[in-house]
Amino acid sequence: METTNQNKYATEIDRLRKEKNAVILAHYYQTGDIQDIADYVGDSLALAQWAAKTAADMIVLCGVHFMGETAKILSPEKKVLVPDMAAGCSLADSCPADTFAEFISQYPDHKVISYVNTTAAVKALTDIVVTSTNAKKIVESFPKDAKLIFGPDQNLGNYLNRITGRQMVLWPGACHVHEQFSLEKILALKKEYPDADVIVHPECKQPILIIADFIGSTAALIQHTIQSSKTRFIVVTESGVIHEMKKRNPQKVFIPAPPNDSTCACNECSFMRLNTMEKLYLCLRDEQPEIHIEKEVGEKAVRPILRMLDLS
Repeated sequence: METTNQNKYATEIDRLRKEKNAVILAHYYQTGDIQDIADYVGDSLALAQWAAKTAADMIVLCGVHFMGETAKILSPEKKVLVPDMAAGCSLADSCPADTFAEFISQYPDHKVISYVNTTAAVKALTDIVVTSTNAKKIVESFPKDAKLIFGPDQNLGNYLNRITGRQMVLWPGACHVHEQFSLEKILALKKEYPDADVIVHPECKQPILIIADFIGSTAALIQHTIQSSKTRFIVVTESGVIHEMKKRNPQKVFIPAPPNDSTCACNECSFMRLNTMEKLYLCLRDEQPEIHIEKEVGEKAVRPILRMLDLS
């Protein structure tokens, strides 16, 4: 019955997107069925790039709320929909715009670099936005003596400080998914699969980064699995990305790293999983929920995003 419903939704989604000239963008952390039906699947940088250049009349962003906001900021004339408005982001939530404004006011001579995992209001306070794909390049585009603030992910900020030699002031935020990985369990997996590469997203805590064989953005992790001669990988990021890894490397084995919660064998973002095929269908049918952004906020927020895209 479930398969029949999924097939029905897929057929209707395909019909509606053609009828309404809609493009479906999905993040790698979405479930496999949503990734498979999307027009484009990518990380945050790729989703922003596609949102900026699409000729579609409507964008359906299958991800979390800030991704829909980013698409709307870049294409304000288009209708931007998300399947579930409750699909938020713990990292974005950890950095309220009013509190962040107070924080940066303490460093009036600093430039502000914001991770893309932020609200439109935080982006509006920012000099340039980064993703984990381009963060190192953008940080290093500033003079070595530049005074910088980085927010909201302190794990990524600490990692960038280490690899660039900078001393950015960091906002103390974190992603609940990447914070929950268990070092002890990853080491146990490494012992069980000694030939496996441990591949890690830089939003993870430093002890986990230290034991990694490869550190990179979501897209970089996928690319590493394609280029590597290894046939096993312990994947230390949101487990939805394994769907794409398997598609690109059907002969290889991917082992999801578990969180501290011993009842779960993989680590999933509960917000990302709020999106379903049924909600995607209803979203296209009813053209809601729709992302709206105040004009002034959108005009301020688009500048740091465009600066990022120019450097990417």
